Amino acid sequence: MMTNRVRTDAFTFIEVIIALTIVSISLLALLRLHVVSVSMIDRAQITSQAVFLANEKIAETLAADYPEEGINFGTVYKNNLTLNWQTKVTDLQLPQSGGVKISGLRKVLVDVSWKQGSNHKQLQMSTYVADRKLP
Repeated sequence: MMTNRVRTDAFTFIEVIIALTIVSISLLALLRLHVVSVSMIDRAQITSQAVFLANEKIAETLAADYPEEGINFGTVYKNNLTLNWQTKVTDLQLPQSGGVKISGLRKVLVDVSWKQGSNHKQLQMSTYVADRKLP
């Protein structure tokens, strides 16, 4: 008596386990990549908020046309983030050029700092302004 065995083409249990292991490792790598990208997006958003705040403080200082020397500071709370800012206006002393003393220039420096995790981050922006009454 002869029996005809029909062989079916199918995956063995070991092949399925190996394939699932490869897929699992790949998914873990993709998950790590996703977590890193979310963290980088968060850092970029915080830095953008700090840059916008620094630009705003420079604009406020320059709105006084020729700002007075001095220091202003404060704190801004945005989206569960505390941004500390300081605006410093100082006279800019340039060396004499050809016997001509250059005056009437001021430096505006804005310093924005915040805490991100256990690290303190800082951003500085500066600009210069001239007295329009210069001869």
